Amino acid sequence: MPQPISRIPSSVLSRVASTAACATLTLLTGCSLFGNKAPQVPQLSSADAYYNNGIDALRGRRYALAAAEFEILQQNYPYSGYTANAQLMEGYAYYLQSKYPEAAQQLDRFIELHPTSTDGAYAFYLLALCYYEQIGDVNRDQQMTAEAMSRLQDVIARFPQSKYARDAQLKIDLCRDHLAGKEMLVGRYYQQQRAYQGAIGRYQRVVQDFQTTNHVAEALERLVEVYLDLGLTGEARRTGIVLAYNYPGSKWYRFAYSDLKRYRLLEASTPKPGTTKGPPGAASQEETMSPAQSAARGIGRADAPASLTAAPVQPVSSQSLQSDGSTLTSNVAHQGVAQGTNGRPR
Repeated sequence: MPQPISRIPSSVLSRVASTAACATLTLLTGCSLFGNKAPQVPQLSSADAYYNNGIDALRGRRYALAAAEFEILQQNYPYSGYTANAQLMEGYAYYLQSKYPEAAQQLDRFIELHPTSTDGAYAFYLLALCYYEQIGDVNRDQQMTAEAMSRLQDVIARFPQSKYARDAQLKIDLCRDHLAGKEMLVGRYYQQQRAYQGAIGRYQRVVQDFQTTNHVAEALERLVEVYLDLGLTGEARRTGIVLAYNYPGSKWYRFAYSDLKRYRLLEASTPKPGTTKGPPGAASQEETMSPAQSAARGIGRADAPASLTAAPVQPVSSQSLQSDGSTLTSNVAHQGVAQGTNGRPR
């Protein structure tokens, strides 16, 4: 008859468990000795290294990489003397990629955090350009044009003696010309639809609110047409006189003169086209256009002056930082402003 198996003592079971645990630990240690090492945390580069990498990327036209380098610098060194510069340069890198909303957001942040920065004039100017570059065709809504003009006016109001003020004023004039072109487009549509009241309102707004633009002569001639269609011969004659005095050599006065002659509304004192000089500076529409305006005739935009592209992009070292951390970087950022706009329809 078989003998019953006795139970294993608890002390034996404890020694077996300890032995197994030691064997497992030894196996894992052995594996680590054969190359399975724990991952190491990568070390960050210095703040000036990130900044210089970003500048080098800008010089190489690797704008996405430049923006990434400047962003990493801000995230890991928020109190570095390079942080303010990196914020401005990241906005510039976005601008060069035509990512205007991202650039505007970054520049707004820079202006809010550094209101007294020596780069403030450039930041406001570049912010205005972000809206200016988004101006669409006159067939579309002109809210962006109005916004760009408002931002450009900020540049002139805040930094009237800066080198950006002159170019901002030129762009404001072209924005106004663009807005006047939109009014003329709507006015011509109303006139074609025989909605004469709406057409008169649009043309009169051009004459009253956009007197320095290149659309005033046409607006006056269109008013003559509308008044004649409505039978308002007195208004047509008076508008023709204004057109003759201000734009005697314009083709629009020739058109108006022909219409008035056909309706027998010419007086003995009515000058023939081109026979009078008009007020000082009142040459024909084509003669009054500057070279920049001639280049901008379609949409009303202009290149930045050459002075904005003169300064090269240069890396900096920690020794070059000022004590307050506000190293001037706008000169660094100037390179490429005109490049970002050259070759595009204006």
